[in-house]
Amino acid sequence: MSFLQNSKIKLILPHILFWIAVWFFFVYFFSFNTDDTTYIKWLSSLLLPLTIMVTYFVVYFLIPKYLLTKNYFQFALYSFYTLVFSSYLIVLIIYGCLIFLLSFNISIMPPMSKNFVFVLILVYLVVGIVSFISLLNQNFKTSSRNKELQNKILATQLQLKEQELHYLKMQIHPHFLFNTLNTIYGFALKQSKQTPEIILMLSNLLDYILYQINKPKVSLKEEVLHIKEYIELEKIRFQDTLKVLFSANQIDEEIEIAPMLLIPFIENAFKHGNIIDGFLTIEINVTVIENQLEFSIRNTVLNDNTKTKNHGIGLENIRKRLDLHYSNTYQLKIKNKDNWYSVNLSIFNLNTIKNA
Repeated sequence: MSFLQNSKIKLILPHILFWIAVWFFFVYFFSFNTDDTTYIKWLSSLLLPLTIMVTYFVVYFLIPKYLLTKNYFQFALYSFYTLVFSSYLIVLIIYGCLIFLLSFNISIMPPMSKNFVFVLILVYLVVGIVSFISLLNQNFKTSSRNKELQNKILATQLQLKEQELHYLKMQIHPHFLFNTLNTIYGFALKQSKQTPEIILMLSNLLDYILYQINKPKVSLKEEVLHIKEYIELEKIRFQDTLKVLFSANQIDEEIEIAPMLLIPFIENAFKHGNIIDGFLTIEINVTVIENQLEFSIRNTVLNDNTKTKNHGIGLENIRKRLDLHYSNTYQLKIKNKDNWYSVNLSIFNLNTIKNA
């Protein structure tokens, strides 16, 4: 209870002090060229409630209800009514003081109080100053609320991006592992001696998938290394029916990329590619020049293979991840022509990766 009382006092006290200052402001101006302090104090005391009434009416009713809502016509109309009504009251106050304090003796009336326009200007000077401060305060609060709302929107968007990215990564795990586990299963059935080697390669890939993929970015050189390991796994599975041409220029270890960004393209080439003339042929090129990545992959495919139109969930996920990480800084081109399915990815500036 005491806290509420203290809050009310803190809220009301500045208003009281301000209106006391306004009263002294009136006394100061009306005292010019006169020694009749009694008349001046009465006049100032009677004008003060009128000024308070007009000020609060403008600040707490006209401005928020009409001006801030851009209802300018009604604001102007009611402002005019307020001016007329307050002018009428000012005239009554001036004549009332003249009659009751000076017995209608205009000659001894303080000169500054005779001028109706001057009195009106003093009253509305206070109203104008308070209204201007109120508008500034309102504008500041609106800007603060807009900024706070914008921050909340950005935070929500970031959270949604993080959730979407996490979901996309979780999709990559089963998709990637499904193909490799099928390979191990086939070799285990045959009791192949290569099974332990395949499991070891898979172990390295699992380490990359389970631990490295949660990082915002990884070394591109490391991504290329795991591409090579994946190719080796597939060579074991395809045996003599696979031709892979892989080329990559020297990549600086400091160059980083979003994890698992390129491997799904490789995975889809093996999953959806077709053997033509006895071979599944895949050509891969990775080039980095001045922080720009050029990645291309193409694989043989039958033109009537409808699966290649979408090329699995991996490609759809990669598009979304590219939008999240490299929006407006990448180009992805896909072609299916003359029994070749080709993908060309260009990332113009690898430094622009967004840690979504």
